[in-house]
Amino acid sequence: MSRFDRYLLRQMLVAFGFFSLVLIAIYWVNHAVILFDRLITNGHSALVFLEFSLLSLPNVIRLMLPLSAFAATIYVTNRLSTESELTVMQATGFSPWRLARPFFVFGCFVLLLIALLTHYLVPSSLAQLRQREHEVSASISARLLREGSFLHPQSDVAFYIREITTEGELRDVFLSDRQAPDSATTYTAEKAYLVREDEKTTMIMVNGLAQTLDYETQSLSTTIFLDLSYDMSALVDPNQVLQGRISELSTSEILAQAEQLKSKPGGSRALLLEEAHDRFKQPLLGLATALIGFAALMLGGFSRFGSGRQILFAIFLLVVLKMSESFVARPVRADAGLWILNYTPVLIGFIFAFGLLLVASFSFGILNLTLRKKVSQ
Repeated sequence: MSRFDRYLLRQMLVAFGFFSLVLIAIYWVNHAVILFDRLITNGHSALVFLEFSLLSLPNVIRLMLPLSAFAATIYVTNRLSTESELTVMQATGFSPWRLARPFFVFGCFVLLLIALLTHYLVPSSLAQLRQREHEVSASISARLLREGSFLHPQSDVAFYIREITTEGELRDVFLSDRQAPDSATTYTAEKAYLVREDEKTTMIMVNGLAQTLDYETQSLSTTIFLDLSYDMSALVDPNQVLQGRISELSTSEILAQAEQLKSKPGGSRALLLEEAHDRFKQPLLGLATALIGFAALMLGGFSRFGSGRQILFAIFLLVVLKMSESFVARPVRADAGLWILNYTPVLIGFIFAFGLLLVASFSFGILNLTLRKKVSQ
């Protein structure tokens, strides 16, 4: 690696560290505010909040690194262009392909960093986070228990609690259950308690009323009860629970279990394959975004007005890349046979980078040819 390559690589690593710190801090603060409200208001200590925040940090870093790499390449390339350093290097014969070498090395560094996070650190931290959540409180409580607001864990279920005491007692409970095809039941109770046993959580309602409407006969039956149990585990989407568990497994474990879940309903195997291939896709996207940031700014030569248009164009390409990622997510999660579509954003990203460098090289060749003709004259 030449001295110029090391110089560029050093500049990008410094910018990458800065943008990573800023973006991670912004995202983490927003996440920490919600986490703080959930934990502290439920009586947990600040140490529990700090522990949960640290365990969620690797996943936040994984999400922000591709954007940090993109911002770093944009910043460094724009600065080199503004200070005419790129112009000087091109005048000495450095083509866009040659100038892309340190950016490619930087992209490979980002790729390795994201791969380390996605395959090892993030699953491990999420597994520990889930274990601590299970120890601190029931996962269903975290999803469903909110004071003074109507919650809809499913489209046909509404849940309301007026007050939750420090002892865990639920006061003035309302539950509307319309999951049955031929009837709808509404439960009201003065108070209720959550009883957890293994992975099952049951709500015991005390001193209440159950009203059941039969759709066919349009008759309403009422039942006054002293205590009534209701299975709260049924209110959680099984696919969401599965997805949470998948994210905690190592990549080798996910691939090993994919065939075992082939016959299970609910798209379980598709979710497994989507998670596994997403872990291979994310590092490649980090490399692609770094190359796109550099290649887009190589389209224009030196200008006293800066590279504003090229920067906006690079951001537009990044948005297209993210849109393609969202577009293929639904079919990949629905059909296990479409796992190859998971790599569509990666292919699009490399096509963008290659195409932009090709156009920049063509312009560079024309400019060199023109200069040679002038010199020969």
